[in-house]
Amino acid sequence: MGSVHDSDIKPVGSYPPSGIDVLIVGTGLAGLTASIECIRKGHNVRIIERHDDINTAGDMYFMGQSATKFFRHWPELSREYRLISMNNAWIETFKHDGERMITPLKVSDRLRQQGMDPNTPPGAFQMRPLIYRMYLNEVERQGIKIQFGHKVVDYWEDQDRQKAGVVTDKGERFEADVVIAADGVGSKCQKLVGGQVRAMSSGRAMWRAAFPIHHLDKNPELKKFLKMGGPDEDEPMVTGSEEESWTHTVESDDVLKNMDKGLGSSSWDPRIKELIKLTPSKTIVNFELFWRNPQPSWTSPGDRVVLIGDAAHSFLPASGNGATQAIEDAVSIATCLQIGGKPAVPEAVRTHARFRYVRCSCAQKMGFSNAERLQHTDWAKVKVNPKLAQPQLPSWIWKHDPEAYAYENYEKMAETIRRGIPFDQVDPDTVPPNYPPGYKYEPWNIEDMENEVQKAAVNLGSGNWE
Repeated sequence: MGSVHDSDIKPVGSYPPSGIDVLIVGTGLAGLTASIECIRKGHNVRIIERHDDINTAGDMYFMGQSATKFFRHWPELSREYRLISMNNAWIETFKHDGERMITPLKVSDRLRQQGMDPNTPPGAFQMRPLIYRMYLNEVERQGIKIQFGHKVVDYWEDQDRQKAGVVTDKGERFEADVVIAADGVGSKCQKLVGGQVRAMSSGRAMWRAAFPIHHLDKNPELKKFLKMGGPDEDEPMVTGSEEESWTHTVESDDVLKNMDKGLGSSSWDPRIKELIKLTPSKTIVNFELFWRNPQPSWTSPGDRVVLIGDAAHSFLPASGNGATQAIEDAVSIATCLQIGGKPAVPEAVRTHARFRYVRCSCAQKMGFSNAERLQHTDWAKVKVNPKLAQPQLPSWIWKHDPEAYAYENYEKMAETIRRGIPFDQVDPDTVPPNYPPGYKYEPWNIEDMENEVQKAAVNLGSGNWE
C-alpha cells in the first residue's frame, strides 16, 4: 500500500505501474498537479485542454505550505520553486485614495506578530506566470502530452465497462478508467455528479495585472513610490464588461474610465492611475467575483468521474485558499488511486472525496470570512491593530499533509464507506479530522452567510478554527 513521512523522498519510479488510465480535463493548478502526481504514483495520464495554449496571465496568489509539501519528491520542481518564491516579500497596505494604513512590514514579521514561527511560514506569495512556467517545465520533463483545443461539453461513465469519459464540441470521445474534472468553475461535469451550482454575483470585481518592473522607468516618481522593500530596497513589495476568467483582459483606458465610479469625492490616488497608464496592453485581467454555494457532490454515480479544484469548490481570490486546496485535491486523488489500485478505483475516488469534502467546506467558509474581513474594514481600528485587515491562516490549514494523511487513514475511511456510515457521521476518533478540531459538519449556503455579515458577524460553526 505504501507510506510517506517527512523524511521520505519518493521520486518518479518509486511506485510500480498501477495500470490505471487517468484522463485529466483542464490545465489549471489542480490539473497540472494531478498530472505529475499521477505519473509519480504509477498511473497513465492524458490531459485535454479547451484552449489552444495554457493561460499564464494574472498576478499572484498565496500557496500554502500544505500544498507544497509534495515538492520534496520533485527535485527540479523544488529547485525552481525556491528560485521564484517571494520569501523576502514586504507588505504595506493603502486605502484606494492613497492613505497608508499599514506601514511596510516584512511578511516574516507579520507572521511573528500573529504568534507564528517566521522560519516555518504557512506559505508564500507566488507570481502566477512563474508558477505556471515551473509546472509546465515539469510536465515537459515527464513527457506528458497536453492535447489543446478540445472543449469538453459532456461527461459520461459506463459502469458495466468500468470506464468513464468525455465528449468534445467536435464530437470527439475520450475515455479512461477514471476522469479527473479540473476544468474550473462551471465545469460540465457538475451535471453528472449532482447538479450545477448557480453563480451569484458578489457585487465586486478585481482588476489584476503583473508586468516587468522596467515599465516603471517611464515615470521615476512613480517608481520611487513603488520602490522595493528592505534595507537595501531590493526585496519585493506587495501592494495591494466583466467575466469570471483569467482570459478576459481589458485595456488601461477602460480601467481609468471606470475606477472612480461610485466613490463620490473619495477618488483613487493619482499615483495608482499613473501606474495603470503604464501597464502594458493585454495584461490587465478584469475578474468579476462570484459566490457559489458548496457543490453537493463531487463524484459521479459510479465514482469514475471526480471534480477537483475550482470545479469542486470555488474560492474568491481574496480568500487566500483556492490555490492551496486545488493542489491538495490533486495530491490526494493521485495517492488514493495508488493505494486502492485498479480493481478498486470507485472506492478510491469515494475515499478521496470523503477526505476532502468537509475540509474544503470549512476552508470555503473561512475564505468567505477572510474576504469579508478585507471588504468591510474599519480602517480606524486597523491603524491601531493591523491584524484586523489580515486574513486568518489557521494551523489546521497549513500544517496538513494530504499525501501522508491519505496513507495513514485510507483503510479507516474506506471501511466507513463499506459499512455505509454517512460522511458527516464518521467518528473523529476513528479518522482524525483534517478540519477544525471539534467541528461538526453542517450544510451551509452563501445567503445565510451574507445574512450573518449584515449582523456584523460570521459564525463559522463549532470547533477550534484558530
